[in-house]
Amino acid sequence: MAESLLDELIESLRCLPGVGPKSAQRMAYHLLQRNRNGGTRLSDMLRMAMERIGHCDVCRNFTEESTCRICADASREHGKLCIVESPSDMAALEKATDYRGLYFVLHGKLSPLDGIGPGQLGLEVLCERFDSGDVTEIILATNSTVEGEATAHYIGELARSRGLSVMRIAHGVPLGGELEYVDGGTLSHAFAGRTPV
Repeated sequence: MAESLLDELIESLRCLPGVGPKSAQRMAYHLLQRNRNGGTRLSDMLRMAMERIGHCDVCRNFTEESTCRICADASREHGKLCIVESPSDMAALEKATDYRGLYFVLHGKLSPLDGIGPGQLGLEVLCERFDSGDVTEIILATNSTVEGEATAHYIGELARSRGLSVMRIAHGVPLGGELEYVDGGTLSHAFAGRTPV
């Protein structure tokens, strides 16, 4: 027997992180019972976002343009490059620190067991930026997890082999912590206290 449209809606909502069957069912019922206008707007925004949002050609952050607003900002320090695992990590640093350099978003971390190697993280694009001569300081802001540390070490070696200054954010961020969940004060302190690797 084919699934009903309601069952398909509930199953579709389960693609969101942390949303299990009960939460998905609650969301579906809420939209249908109390907020059909909100549900329609949500579906319109999701469709537009999926069609229009891509990656910045320079830093790989999410953007509707070929170059994001940060990379296009001439007032930023183009010699500094902060490397983060995700767009949410980049947003957390932008909100909590006074960093005025540029970014590079990996969209993950090295994890051979999961089949994630240098190619999946765009490291060939990153090396092109290293070799361009525009970058003088690298700030490694990967998460304090085993994979995050391994990723930072690997990228640090790539940068040092090109004569670049490499810094690692201070470890005020708890081991096993992820940047998007760390409070702003801790994140700001950790970023200000970054040290050479």
